Amino acid sequence: MGQRASFTRMEESTAEDWRAIGAEVMASARTLPDRVLAHLKLLEGDYGGFPVDRYQHSLQTATRALRDGRDDEYVACALLHDIGDTLGSYNHFDIAAAILKPFVGEANLWMVQHHGIFQGYYFFHHIGLDRDLREQFRGHPHFARTEEFCAEYDNPAFDPKAEALPITEFEPIVRRVFSQVRHSVYRGSTAVAAA
Repeated sequence: MGQRASFTRMEESTAEDWRAIGAEVMASARTLPDRVLAHLKLLEGDYGGFPVDRYQHSLQTATRALRDGRDDEYVACALLHDIGDTLGSYNHFDIAAAILKPFVGEANLWMVQHHGIFQGYYFFHHIGLDRDLREQFRGHPHFARTEEFCAEYDNPAFDPKAEALPITEFEPIVRRVFSQVRHSVYRGSTAVAAA
């Protein structure tokens, strides 16, 4: 741990305090991929009644996307689309989108944010919900992308016999995607830039 700020109320903070905080933020940001991958690993052994655990489902989804020639950002989204399952029982897709938001483009972010509703096409009718709930988004520029993500990668990734590449295949991809902040209120911060 480096230097620490001295204020007890944020309104009393100084530029020097924020330089110290910025240095710590940057050090922490460098290890973000490690924390994300460790959190993804929490899905291992969590079957939730499914034929494969959520970790294998994530690996299968990402494997399908990688084998299909998708770019790093898309593959990272495929790998992490359900990372929120352990914290957001009712909104896992919101958590995944929040984690990915600073690092991915609008199309992939929308896809992750809405995949829960689009995936519902395959099962909502079995649990008393409208399987066509996704139709409210028909006409949106990213509708077809999200529909395809679910049909090609998410929906078929529950097969215990399907190929699932090991996480080591995806670690470099996650590190590349998380190395470039694209969208953040802090992106132009002088404290962060000086660190």
